[in-house]
Amino acid sequence: MQIISVENMVKRFGSITAVDGITFGVDENSIFGFLGPNGAGKTTTISILCTLLDPTSGKAFLNGHDCSAESAAVRKSIGIVFQDSSLDKDLTARENLMFHARLYNVATPERKQRVDEALVFAGLQDRADDLVKKFSGGMKRRLEVARGLIHKPKVLFLDEPTLGLDPQSRSSLWEFIIELPKKHDVTIFMTTHYMEEAEVCDHIAIIDKGKIIASGTPGSLKKLIGGDVIYLKTSDNRKAAETLQKLFGLSATEKDGEIFISTPRGDSCIPALIREIGDIVLSVRLQRPTLNDVFLKLTGKEIRAENGSVENDVKETVRSYRRRHDRG
Repeated sequence: MQIISVENMVKRFGSITAVDGITFGVDENSIFGFLGPNGAGKTTTISILCTLLDPTSGKAFLNGHDCSAESAAVRKSIGIVFQDSSLDKDLTARENLMFHARLYNVATPERKQRVDEALVFAGLQDRADDLVKKFSGGMKRRLEVARGLIHKPKVLFLDEPTLGLDPQSRSSLWEFIIELPKKHDVTIFMTTHYMEEAEVCDHIAIIDKGKIIASGTPGSLKKLIGGDVIYLKTSDNRKAAETLQKLFGLSATEKDGEIFISTPRGDSCIPALIREIGDIVLSVRLQRPTLNDVFLKLTGKEIRAENGSVENDVKETVRSYRRRHDRG
């Protein structure tokens, strides 16, 4: 069953088309990744789903409610964790949660129980009465996620949930997030610039220049690459690219001083490449397809360049999750 359904949605701001006829759906109790560079249309789409904007044309439904015509019902069905912290730092963790519960009209007899449950879930029960300004970045993020769940929404929007966190906090938060659909009967709709984080999504939609250019599971999207990716650094990238096209029919793309090509069997292809252009090859490396490669192939650009330590931390988080998931 789909909890979100978007049909031929368009949003224009004067002569600018921010969202250009997109259609997609999100399955209930899944983790859905919405990926794209700045200016791609992500924020506009999410603003429509959260009833902050009306579409110019087309329809958007959430939990069976029209996002334009039934805004109050939609807002009761969603929770939001913004990219920038919206906690009151001069209140305690408990006070922040209690205020949110009142704001969403959680019945008085249930408030204390839900707040206590949220604190336990966030692992903050021992810091419940400490001021939020004393919390680390990871603690604040966990509190924000718990706050977003306190009124039991059907969909929780997470906008760049790990942005700005240190590697340890990032890993801890993801361990926290990936359990939400099962434990809280909630659908996660997330955006991220960290492509490795998107590996944990059940389904991904990639948006660029207002259009959805690809969607599917992480595995199905990586198949769009067509195999392994070979990166070559040469003394003459133009000559190398022309030779690869002429002799092997392989189209090369240049990025950061390297050229890269896709091939079904990179390990068997490399020796042939070296035989033909080895005189100008400075270095060669083989990489299995990643979502970043998919995004680069489809858009010609990366969402954001990452440093190695962050990439390795995210990869380890994904590997840890998969090990537990396979055992379970």
